[in-house]
This record gives sequence, C-alpha cells and structure tokens, in this order.
Amino acid sequence: MSISATIKSIQNIMRKDMGVDGDAQRLSQLVWMLFLKIVDDRESEGERLQSDYLSPLPEAYRWRNWAANPEGMTGDELTQFINNKLFPALQQLETKGSDQRAYVIRSVFEDTNNHMKSGQLIRQVINKIQDGIDFNKAQERHVLGDIYEQLLRALQAAGNAGEFYTPRAVTEFMVRQLNPRLGEKVLDPACGTGGFLSCAIEHIRTQEVNTVADEVYLQTHIYGIEKKPMPHLLCLTNMILHGIEVPSTIRHANTLAQPLMSWGAKERVDVVVTNPPFGGTEEDGIETNFPVAFRTRETADLFLVLIMHLLNEGGRAALVLPDGFLFGEGIKTRIKEKLLADCNLHTIVRLPNGVFSPYTGIKTNLLFFSKGSPTQYIWFYEHPYPSGIKSYNKTKPIKFEEFEAEAAWWGKEADSFNSRVENQYAWKISIEDIKARHYNLDCKNPYLSKQAIPNLEELLAQHAAMQHDMTVLRNQLKIILKKALDASQ
Repeated sequence: MSISATIKSIQNIMRKDMGVDGDAQRLSQLVWMLFLKIVDDRESEGERLQSDYLSPLPEAYRWRNWAANPEGMTGDELTQFINNKLFPALQQLETKGSDQRAYVIRSVFEDTNNHMKSGQLIRQVINKIQDGIDFNKAQERHVLGDIYEQLLRALQAAGNAGEFYTPRAVTEFMVRQLNPRLGEKVLDPACGTGGFLSCAIEHIRTQEVNTVADEVYLQTHIYGIEKKPMPHLLCLTNMILHGIEVPSTIRHANTLAQPLMSWGAKERVDVVVTNPPFGGTEEDGIETNFPVAFRTRETADLFLVLIMHLLNEGGRAALVLPDGFLFGEGIKTRIKEKLLADCNLHTIVRLPNGVFSPYTGIKTNLLFFSKGSPTQYIWFYEHPYPSGIKSYNKTKPIKFEEFEAEAAWWGKEADSFNSRVENQYAWKISIEDIKARHYNLDCKNPYLSKQAIPNLEELLAQHAAMQHDMTVLRNQLKIILKKALDASQ
C-alpha cells in the first residue's frame, strides 16, 4: 500500500473513534504517533552506525517495545498505557547534559493529548503506521514530506482567525528573493508548522551544502518559535522530515512575551522570513514588553517592531502583512516611520484577492527590507492574475511559476536595484512622497488609468470569503462563551 493510501486509511479509522473530533484533532493524533515512529526509525539507524548508541527514551516507552508488535497491547490495556504511563513519562522526560534529543521529545509531548478512546482503533492505526511507513527509506521520507504538506493544508480549514497556511508558492518566492546563505542565522519568529523554515533549509542545502560540516552548520542555524502546541508539534515533525536530526532550535514559546530590550546580541539574526498572525490581538500585558510609542495589541504590528530589533546590521527580512498595515494610522504610522528610518524597505509586492482563499479574503502584501540604511525609494509590484484566472481559490491556487516576472525584474540590492524599470505592474515612490502622504503606503498603480471594475464572479468570491471569515469568528465566539458558561457552573 502506498503511503498516501496508508494515511487515508488511518484517517478513516480515526473517524470511527468517538474521542476524535474534527480534522485538527485527527492531525494532532496522527502526528504524535508519526513522531514516535520517526524517532524509532532514526534510532535504528543510529544503532547501526554507532555501537555505543544510547536512546534518550526509557526502554518501555520506545516505539519498538510497545507499538511495533501487531499482536501487542490493544483495547483498554493500550489506552491506559498511553494515557497513564506513556504520556506522563514523555512529558517528564529527564534531559541530560548537551544531548538535546530528550528536550525535543519532552517539548513535543508537554501540551499534546491522546484524543482516541478506543484501544482497538488505536491498535489499528499503530499497525498501519508500523507496516506502511519506513522513515529510513529516502524515497518514502520524500513522499511522506509531500503528504505531510497536504495534511497541513487540510488542517487550515479548522484553523483560528489569523492563522492559515501560507501557500507554498509564496513561501518559496519570499525565500528565494531573500536568498539566505550558509553561515547566516535564519529565524521565523511565528513559525507555525515550519513552511518558511523548510523552504530556507532546502534553499541553502541546494545552493551551498557540500560537506558534512556544512550540513551540521546549517542545522544549528535555523531558528523557529511557535506559541501554540499543535503547530509546534507539526513544525518539529516537519523539520525532521526535512533532515533536521534534532530540531532543538525550534522553541515552544510566545515570542512577544519577552521584553523587547531583553533580546541581546547573541539572539540577533541575519535573515527573518515569516507570516505573522494578523487579524487577531494579543493578551493583556503583552504590549508592555514594547516601547510606549509602539504599544498595541495587534499581533502583526508587534512582530514587525520585534523583527526590526532582532535583525543584525545588514540583515534582511521578508514578511506577509495585510492591507490594513499599509494605510493604518496612529501607532501603525509610528511603526512605519521607524521602519523607513532604520531599514531600507525596498520592495512591496501587492498580492491580489484570493491568495489565501478559502481561509480569508483579506488582501495581503509581501514586504522586503534590510536593516542599516534608511529608505530612499519603495518599489511596488502589483502581482497580476495569470491569463484566464479571475480569482484564486482552493482548486486554482497561486503557483510559483507566476512569480517568474517578479524574479526577472528584481535585480540586486548591492547596486540599489538600478536594473529595475517601471512597467504596467511596477512603480516606485520616493521617501519624500511617502512622508507627504503621512506614511500611507497604500499606493495605487499609476499605470492603471482606472481601477478595473470587479465582475460578478469576483464579487461573489469576495462575498463568500467574507462570509466564511464571519462564520469562523462566530464559531469561535460560541466556543468561548460555552467555556465561560461551563466554568461558571
């Protein structure tokens, strides 16, 4: 059976279990099991290569000793073992010395739960994983990586407002234009499931990794921080699938909870690439970690302030931000003023509607900047729909090939992008004009004599996206209210 078929059959088994509610829990359940199987497969390889190999796991809790036997524990015995022994042991796993493996495993299980109630169904899932997936086979590892990304995309339909899958085409374009190099520290401070980091790893590995020492250096210079437990688990697994043996540089924490000035020189980085959550607000008190002039509860704004602080001189960043930041006033104006004074915001790629469909209809932009010199000109590039496409959607997503025009036009920052020319999609605005606009960066394309009037299909697509966002928000409010009512009883 192919890996794809194995994953589908596992999902079908989980649907029969009364404890698993929805795609999010199914994926969480699948990934912690896959994680332990992956760890065991990697340990098998380690034992073949090292005669003195020692596992960070107690023998009773290694996959091979409780899960691998298809005739092993099942029913209530298996459920009680997982809930009462396996999970507590992994959540309290002892970490020793410089070995980061135990730390990674413990961090995975600290906020992970076993959702399945039926021990018989758990045994069926375990047997499917054991028989159907061998992580030590390079071909299967590659296929599993592709399927994993499909699962991540499927998860987003159950995501919260402001959290959604960044299309692979967008992540690859942003990473390619930033061009992270071996020797540079790369950070995603809101790494989610690790899409940007996996792209950066493959970009550097393809371009510059030639020796074992190069690979070791790469693996210790990729950093990610994720606030929520399930995306953190998914990111760690994603990193392992992309060849990061011990992803100890992926932290489970709220990046914004640390006071801005406490981020020291050792934590500065050379490259930041991220899609910070937007459309949401931070919990009370988080804004006090930032200077008074920039105190806001809007998550994306705080991340931008933090990114400016974390970049080394000459460091580069690319991030996704909504239209609201471009034309926003008040604190947003002060943030933009600082950005343009401290950094060279050289390019804003304006994405059309539907790039993040069906998760949100909010229009987004890709901001590219480097730290160390003030902005003189901002180049805008309005990304067009491809021929025959009037709006992106789930069946017609944006494709990487569509960014070839931007890539060909891009030029080099080293020569101040002198090769760039204005055209029907590209234009530039001077810093003097930006200041005259009171830092409103919502600059329209001057080469369009008039804005195209959306056709009925586009308007309906936008309306559907807005309705979807409202439904998600309504469901979240219902959950919050129910929890509040339950707690008061």
